[in-house]
Amino acid sequence: MEIKTIKKLKLYGFNNLTKSLSFNIYDICYAKTPEDRKRYIEYIDEQYNAARLTSILTQVAEIIGANILNIAKQDYDPQGASVTMLVSEGELTPSHKNESQFEESPGPIPTSVLGHLDKSHITVHTYPESHPDDGISTFRADIDVSTCGCISPLKALNFLIHSFESDIMTIDYRVRGFTRDVNGKKFYIDHKINSIQNYIPRNTLDFYQAIDVNVYQENIFHTKMMLKKFDLDNYLFGTNKKELLSRERTKIKQKLKKEMNEIFYGRNIPKV
Repeated sequence: MEIKTIKKLKLYGFNNLTKSLSFNIYDICYAKTPEDRKRYIEYIDEQYNAARLTSILTQVAEIIGANILNIAKQDYDPQGASVTMLVSEGELTPSHKNESQFEESPGPIPTSVLGHLDKSHITVHTYPESHPDDGISTFRADIDVSTCGCISPLKALNFLIHSFESDIMTIDYRVRGFTRDVNGKKFYIDHKINSIQNYIPRNTLDFYQAIDVNVYQENIFHTKMMLKKFDLDNYLFGTNKKELLSRERTKIKQKLKKEMNEIFYGRNIPKV
């Protein structure tokens, strides 16, 4: 599937449209013991530390065509990190290069990443958590990319999907404000879109169950995606299915499926 390109309008002045992409991912696993759940949190904290998140945001900025002005990052003891990235549409000047500052933020969890574009921003927050007595552990990451001008956050969508390779994703895209063409006519969107799925390659979509909830007249688009394939070994932390009795595997699979369906549909499923 060919990704659609954004057709440019001939504008009077600056493009004042604000394009916002909210990308939320969920990774679910089963960690049997309190020690396993603790190690899961530590594993997530290491996998998505400040350096890794900074690398992801740096590539997002490159993909959408933004220049990085400033990066500030800090990892915390025992866990957690924060990063601030300043970026701009314009060319870098010598005074903007190689600048950094270090600031603390409340922690240790969630891990937070914040990047600012010129009149725009990129943010990332991570939320590892676990069920108090059910063995289910969930890692959530929220990424928001909001841009003004010609650059579009949609260009980074496929990269973000493959950066996290998650079980469940909820994606929101909204265009706000208006801009004018050279004749003074107002435009409330500067590209054609009827679904966020238009910007995801078919070979990626084939792995997911996808549902759209769109409000076209308001330029609001929402897509939910959940992996179709389920292999229990991919959802176990600290053990594997060969170590479990058949009835244990069945019970754990039911718990995981229930958790995934509740997150995907956004409601609790009563016990039967």
